[in-house]
This record gives sequence, structure tokens and C-alpha cells, in this order.
Amino acid sequence: MTKPSLPELLHAAVTAVGGTERPGQAAMAGAVAEAVDDNSHLLVQAGTGTGKSLGYLVPALAHGERVVVATATLALQRQLVERDLPRTVDALHPLLRRRPDFAMLKGRSNYLCLHRLHEGVPQDEEEGLFDQFEAAAPSSKLGQDLLRLRDWSDDTESGDRDDLTPGVSDRAWAQVSVSSRECLGASKCAYGAECFAELARERAKLADVVVTNHALLAIDAIEGAPVLPQHEVLIVDEAHELVSRVTGVATGELTPGQVNRAVRRAAKLVNEKAADALQTASEGFERVMELALPGRLEEVPEDLGYALLALRDAARTVISALGNTRDKSVQDEDAVRKQALAAVETIHGVAERITQGSEYDVVWYERHDRFGASLRVAPLSVSGLLREKLFTERSVVLTSATLKLGGDFNGVGASLGLAPEGTVGDDLPQWKGLDVGSPFDYPKQGILYVARHLATPGREGSRTDMLDELTELVEAAGGRTLGLFSSMRAAQAAAEELRGRLDKPILLQGEETLGELIKNFAADPETCLFGTLSLWQGVDVPGASCQLVIMDRIPFPRPDDPLMSARQKAVEEAGGNGFMAVAATHAALLMAQGAGRLVRATGDKGVVAVLDPRLANARYGSYLRASLPDFWYTTDRNQARRSLAAIDAAAKADGK
Repeated sequence: MTKPSLPELLHAAVTAVGGTERPGQAAMAGAVAEAVDDNSHLLVQAGTGTGKSLGYLVPALAHGERVVVATATLALQRQLVERDLPRTVDALHPLLRRRPDFAMLKGRSNYLCLHRLHEGVPQDEEEGLFDQFEAAAPSSKLGQDLLRLRDWSDDTESGDRDDLTPGVSDRAWAQVSVSSRECLGASKCAYGAECFAELARERAKLADVVVTNHALLAIDAIEGAPVLPQHEVLIVDEAHELVSRVTGVATGELTPGQVNRAVRRAAKLVNEKAADALQTASEGFERVMELALPGRLEEVPEDLGYALLALRDAARTVISALGNTRDKSVQDEDAVRKQALAAVETIHGVAERITQGSEYDVVWYERHDRFGASLRVAPLSVSGLLREKLFTERSVVLTSATLKLGGDFNGVGASLGLAPEGTVGDDLPQWKGLDVGSPFDYPKQGILYVARHLATPGREGSRTDMLDELTELVEAAGGRTLGLFSSMRAAQAAAEELRGRLDKPILLQGEETLGELIKNFAADPETCLFGTLSLWQGVDVPGASCQLVIMDRIPFPRPDDPLMSARQKAVEEAGGNGFMAVAATHAALLMAQGAGRLVRATGDKGVVAVLDPRLANARYGSYLRASLPDFWYTTDRNQARRSLAAIDAAAKADGK
């Protein structure tokens, strides 16, 4: 039997999922196959509707080596494991003459811990919570969640939190899950043979395709203790999110509450001298944090430095003591000790990292109205980390609908630690770039309207002219509006104002779960949905319910954002344009994602309205516009309103 060609395999897979081959899909599949065969790196921009999942799954499965697929969102992980992979494997089986196996793998804390469930929570501050299991009708929501989790544990095969419907609160889940540092290990745990996390890892070891998330991919790379099985091919979907997810994993945090909890957990397990030293260091740290003002610390202040050194040294002593202690007076001592050790090791690690004062780290204070002050440390850049850990031993394919910013891949490539193919005199790994376009006819399906006549938005204060413009646009559209705002305060102000001006339902992020809000928004064309960051990237509502996407302003990072401002300054000190490399790139990525909410299917039509004149007037405006889909462009407010009214009338004529 001759080996099937890639076009034959792609056709079989596309047919199996009930579709037809889409423009760009074959080009993407061919480029992925070439990158895998050459052991090279590929950046692929594949617009919404391209069918990019099959564009990389088919050549990866045909290659025959183990592949890891890392995504940013739960929705895509589910789509891959529950729909795309089963159908693709079934379709390719007769042609490949083998049936590739696939599995999903997440971080340990995503799985139910049977030891924690049955033995209880070894935390003094949670004492008595599990007594509610024994009550016939627990009165609190937490108690009810815990009882439901115990019942679910008898039925679930995966133990995966995301398979529990409806879900439970973070606080309830924390009582039945552990981090990798808190885990006793399968060999020491009475429930090791039944452990959901261990079973998931065993399935992943045997699978040809492992679906995971960006966070676990980052942990696997950063912490040096392999979590993912050995793999020859890595595919990163939703790759525009990778740098921020890796940065999040590489960020350390210390708070007085966190340190106090660690002190309480360790106090019962170590000698009095070690416990007292940690307690004293904790109190010193708390006193410093009471006076902390938000902002970057370009140098660690003397008082904070002393507090962190004391905390580091006391934590090291406690870690040594915990390693030698076996206090049998403590019930289930191993689990208690393991959790205490994890808490103190975290404190030691962050305190030591900050006191070392690396020029490649950024340190800052944050202050939250509810939780108080925190001390944070993050890498100035993750490009070197990604270059060293991800791109040296395997072929990597990175794909997203938004990888070209300002018209090319250079910005994203540099943020990943890569150089364009053909770069001379540079030791950086090199990438090839491919834009396979989109099946949508953006100039005919959408309009980009920039409200050039409005005043330039300031940092604070009400924008009366913007609210007037917003009202007129929503009215012309007959509702059907997704409002993307740069801050929650702006979204709330707009929702409050328009609820008083218009007889249209205005949904606001935070007033209901995100899933419920999106469902209600999609169900009623007259409804509007206003919100901030997660709506810029997380809404997929094709059809007549979303025919106007509003952006209140260009979403530059806050000028006082410690990490972004530090990165911008570093670029400038190296002779580059810090604003364009950091702030404009950040805004371009968000705007590209936000504009992508408008056209989700071939029949969709509508307007993306940006209520910030800088997109038309400022020098960087052309860079930002080049990052957006190729909509028909106008600054004529009357044209925008007429078009919205016509689209609304056509939808109503169709009964939508």
C-alpha cells in the first residue's frame, strides 16, 4: 500500500468533521509538515474560520512522532479532545494503518486529590470544614459544594475540575486539590494507585498526541522537572498568549497573609527556635508591607531588604527542620509536613530571588483594596527563557489568528527569542512565517470606523462626547453591540449611562458569570454586552446578535504598569523604540483580538467602531490599523450610522 499523500489525509479529515477544505488550510498543512520534517520553527497566522486545528493536526499525526499541542483556553482544549481529534483519528486510521492515541494533561491542582478528599485539609485555618461532610444538610454554600464533590468523586473517571458541571467555588476546590509541591507522591500516598493526576500522566506517556495548556508547558520548561512526556514536535495554538502565560508562571509573589499561613503550618512541626525565628521575620515583613506604596522598586529599599533577608534565612532553617522532622503527634503528619514545606519553600524562593537583585527581574509593590499589599517579581523578558527551553530540542509550530502585528511577524518573533529566517550573524533560532489568510471577505463584511472627531481620551475623567457617540451607534445598530472597554470602571460608567438613555438590555461583565452573559447576549439581538479584558478575546457569537463591536479607546498598558514600563525602558536603553516595541505591540494585539469578535462566519456583517481619534490621527495609528482585519475603513460618522441601520434593517427583515 502506497503511503497516502498529505492532501489525501487532509481531505479525509475535513470530510470526517463534516466540512469542506477551507482556503489556506492546505497551505498551512504543507508548511507544518515541512517544518516538522526539517526540525525547523514556523509561525502561522490563520484567520478565524481557516480550520487551523486540522491544518496542524493532520501533518502532525502523519509524521508519526509524539506531538504536544498547547493551547491557552479551555474551550479549544475541549474542542480538540472531544471533537477534532476523535474524528481526525477515525478518518486517518484506514489511510495511516494505525490509530494514534491522544490524551489531555493539566497541572496537578486541576485534578481532584483523593487523599485530601478523604483525609481532610491539613490547615488550621480550615479546621472543621470537612465536618460538614457528615452533616445531613450543610447550611453553607461551601459545605454543599464539598458534599457534591464527594458524590462526584464516586462517578468521575477523570477527576478533572472542568468536567464538573456546574462548577464549584475556588475555595471549595482548594479543599480537594493539591499543588505539585504539596503532593505526597504516588509511592507514599495511600490513594496513589487511584490518583487522577497520576492516571492522567500515565495516559499522556502512552499517547501520540498530548493536549495541554500554556501554563503547564511553561512549568515543564522553567522548573526543570519534566511534567510532559518526551516529544519531538510542539504545536502552540493561540500563540499570541504564550509570552503573557509564561510570564505569569515565572512571576513570584509574597504577601503578609501568605507568610502568616506558612508560619502557622510550620509551627507545629519544627522546634521552637526555628518557629520563633520565622514568626519574627514574618512580623518584620508585615510591618514593611503596611507602608508599601504601589509601584516599581528599581532598587530594593533597605528596610525591605533586611525584612526579606530575615525571611529567607528563617525559611531556610525551617525547611531544614521540616526535612528531618517526624512528629507523630500530628495526625496524618506526612500530608501536614508536605504542605508546610511547600508553603515555606515558596517564601524562601521568592525572598531569595528578590534579594539577589538580578538586572533581569522587575520588582514592584501592588496594593489591593480587599487583600492589602503584595510584593511581586517577574522577568524583564521571557524571550531568552523560551529560546533556551522550547526551541532547542524540537520543531515548534506557533499559530494564531493574530501573530502579524503592524503587518509582519517580527514583533512576535522577537518576543519569543527567535530571528527571521536568513538572519546573518545571529545565533538565535530562526523562524519561517506564513499568513494563510482567512475565508472571510473582510472589506465586504466589515467596516472599521474611527471616530476622528472625538476629543483625545485622557487618563481619567468622564468622556461625555464618547458616551454620546456610543449611544448613537448602539441606537443605529438596534442593540447587537459588544462593548470592549479599556477598564472595568469605563465599562460600568458606559453601562450605567446607556441604561438611562436607551430602551435596550445592557449586560455588564461581573453581574453574572461570563458564560451566562455570552449566552444571553447571543440569544437576544437587541441586547448589548459591555466588559473588559476577557471579552476582548473570549467571545464567539456569530450571526445577528453581534453586528457592532465598540472599543472605547486604544488599549495601551497603563503608564504606571511596573512590568510594561520596565520593558519599555529597557528597549529604549538598548537604542530601540520602547513605545512601539512594548506599548503599541500590546495595544495592537488586543485590538486585533477585539476586532476579531465581529466576523465569525461567512454571513456576518457589521462595524468595528474605535472611539479614539488617535487611531486615525497619531503616527502609530497606521501600525495599529495594519494589525487589524482588512475591513473597509472610514472616519465618516454618518456613513457608520447609515451602514449600521441598514445592517439592522436587513437582519430584522430576515427575522433576526
